Amino acid sequence: MASSPQRITDDLDRLLEVLPEAVRGALAPAEARDQLLEVVLDLGRIPEARYPGRAVALGEAPMERSDLAAVVAQLSSFGGDNRAGIERTLHRISAIRNRSGDVVGLTCRVGRAVFGTVAMVRDLMDCGQSLLLMGRPGVGKTTALREIARVLADELEKRVVVIDTSNEIAGDGDIPHPAIGRARRMQVTRPELQHQVMIEAVENHMPEVIVIDEIGTELEAQAARTIAERGVMLVATAHGNELANLVKNPTLSDLVGGIESVTLGDEEARRRRTQKTVLERAAEPTFPLAVEMHSRDRWLVHRDVARTVDLLLRGQLPRPQVRQLDAEGRLQLSEPVAHASSSPKPPPLRRLQDASVVSSGVSSQPPLARRPLPDPEASKTPKAAVPEQPLHLFNAGLSEPLIEQAIRGRRLPVQLVEEVEEADVVLAARQQLGHRPELRRRAQDAGLPILVIKADTLPQIQRGLERLLQRRDDRPGGGAATEPAPGSSHRDDAFEALEECRLAVEQVVLPQGQPVELLPRTEAIRKMQAELAARYQLTSAEFGSGSQQRLRLFPR
Repeated sequence: MASSPQRITDDLDRLLEVLPEAVRGALAPAEARDQLLEVVLDLGRIPEARYPGRAVALGEAPMERSDLAAVVAQLSSFGGDNRAGIERTLHRISAIRNRSGDVVGLTCRVGRAVFGTVAMVRDLMDCGQSLLLMGRPGVGKTTALREIARVLADELEKRVVVIDTSNEIAGDGDIPHPAIGRARRMQVTRPELQHQVMIEAVENHMPEVIVIDEIGTELEAQAARTIAERGVMLVATAHGNELANLVKNPTLSDLVGGIESVTLGDEEARRRRTQKTVLERAAEPTFPLAVEMHSRDRWLVHRDVARTVDLLLRGQLPRPQVRQLDAEGRLQLSEPVAHASSSPKPPPLRRLQDASVVSSGVSSQPPLARRPLPDPEASKTPKAAVPEQPLHLFNAGLSEPLIEQAIRGRRLPVQLVEEVEEADVVLAARQQLGHRPELRRRAQDAGLPILVIKADTLPQIQRGLERLLQRRDDRPGGGAATEPAPGSSHRDDAFEALEECRLAVEQVVLPQGQPVELLPRTEAIRKMQAELAARYQLTSAEFGSGSQQRLRLFPR
């Protein structure tokens, strides 16, 4: 999956022509135009140019009413969404009005046509399934939508209709911008009529693909489902930074299948170990494919939206495919590591080379240069312990997804069992145990200890499981043996731990600025992990007790 070089056209001179002369002069140098996002003109304030992460004042004279009026006079008429444009360009000018309707502020957004961004999802275009793009404002959703429309129309030769509510996709004026290729464009007179134009496009113009920007109302979500059920491919953007936002949004949740409350029978609720009323997906998603755009060069692809929604409703974490462009513009794919829900011990993090899909033009190099790993033999370490026997746990009414999440997240040697008689211990919440006297009787008959926690929450469950494991290790003969298992190697364990630490730093802590908690390790190995984190100029701290002590890495 080789990526083509990106080419950018912005017609910036056309936008500068309508701005006041002082602003135009301040933006004349080439360096002032590089990565320019928008120009803000507010009455009584100094004009401002905004770039990624910073803003720069333009001149020293505040804006006057005559300056704003002169700009408005050169634009097309403002629509119902208070947006105007410059004919045959992608620039967008949005107005701020006072209570009388007079313009007192303008936001002049630079519109760019970027050719080559579709390489991130080029393989998804051939499958014919509907695709939903999500991300924060300014991340490039509309830019990607514009390029996808062109590729579908020109390269794949499909009949494409663009529903252009604010003339943001194909530009202002009656003639569409060349950036959408042979795709046809339907304009919308008022934003609240977008859903009607969507249906009209299907009924009157026989499209194979419909491209929509910013699905934001329930009527538009219903229209999107109607279109998908007629066999038309949809490519759209929606309000929300990630898929979990849509699941929680009652207006737009239908895009990902909709959510409904289901009452389970007594037997089914016992089998699932959940409450009788649970949330489940109501239908198949309108969009089987979804992309979370975290930045312009890092996208998360959900290839099975139905499964992702089901995992979120069960309290489990989804596993999207990570796609990003390296410094040389090559596409890197990182496949998710799937864990079986019944396994208490997920496999350790794999090296980046193993986690990446390597094909023509796809690089498997990590995003940062590798630091040399500390030598595990440089520290005096105790002998490795044999694998611990799992602690058989009976769940007395707690949320099973939360227990499984605690087991996976801490990599705890705990295994859930179906019957009390098969368990080593019983875990219950204080409020629930009083309603099950027969459970206490069966546990007493079997001689099983019962640990009661305050609430059915993830932190309480994590602390409860660690407390049970600590008590088992403290009993005579309850701890793990100290002799090495046949074929085990402390050096291999140390390298695995250091590789886990390196991947956490380079893939999460540094690029995303989020803390990461590593798996439980021995004291000597935790020390080596802390030394490795210090080489990245990161701080770390130890958490947990006994065999569950682990290191947490903090961003700068």
